[in-house]
Amino acid sequence: MPAKKKAATEKAAPKKTAPTKAATEKAAPKKAAAPKKAVAKPESRTALVRRARRINRELAETYPYAHPELDFENPFQLLVATVMSAQTTDLRVNQTTPGLFAKYPTPEDLAAAVPEEVEELIRPTGFFRAKTRSIMGLAKALSEEFGGEVPGRLEDLVKLPGVGRKTAFVVLGNAFGRPGITVDTHFGRLVRRWKWTEETDPDKVEKAVGELFPKSDWTQLSHNVIFHGRRMCHARKPACGVCPIAPLCPAYGEGETDPEKAKKLLKYEKGGFPGQRLNPPQGYLDAGGIAAPPLGGATSG
Repeated sequence: MPAKKKAATEKAAPKKTAPTKAATEKAAPKKAAAPKKAVAKPESRTALVRRARRINRELAETYPYAHPELDFENPFQLLVATVMSAQTTDLRVNQTTPGLFAKYPTPEDLAAAVPEEVEELIRPTGFFRAKTRSIMGLAKALSEEFGGEVPGRLEDLVKLPGVGRKTAFVVLGNAFGRPGITVDTHFGRLVRRWKWTEETDPDKVEKAVGELFPKSDWTQLSHNVIFHGRRMCHARKPACGVCPIAPLCPAYGEGETDPEKAKKLLKYEKGGFPGQRLNPPQGYLDAGGIAAPPLGGATSG
């Protein structure tokens, strides 16, 4: 083709241009904008302290009889029972310790026991061999180092076999009246659910929660939270619909919110079942609590 004719043909042909961005956007169907999530305003330290203390006040009104649920008559019995309560329920321990303390009433008696006989007595609590080594070891230490008496200092208690900070604070708070926070599985689970702390290490949980409350509240706070965790705020399905602190709980709705259905999830006295102690405080009985059955009796909750 002659050069002139080719040029004329190219000039006559319509020139293709890439569609502009604006034209593309206009032609394409618009996607609905995703709804913006409301960003929760971070809770100030002051607001957290106020909410935490209000929760504790509400729990105190709900459980005015909250108490340690291990049966004991003296610091030695409480110490042994607390060590035995690992990986089992307080109810099972309470059903087991009467026979143990009847046979070995003092640290000296327990330290001199035949291990196999102790194992047989505490077998229902599980892990009975390890627990036998711990309770006989602490009994021996009490006999040899503390004159057969349970020491009333944290630094002494945690040196005993099988005794950590949690056990030590149970004994200090309930046998000696010295404030302490008991971080068991219920306590740790609930304070994280309530956003009091995100810590998982028990020592760090203890420190974080302790900073929200006056020291004088620590022991009773532990009872209130643990009572609530055992009876209402369960790990898998909390009874949200009947919970007295629902308006204060960031996790409300994780459990059953229908009041009638939630009532059926309640455990122990509020659900018609007995508590965990064979010999509970009179205040608990006066408030409608029921004593636990002895070993071999019917159990529930």
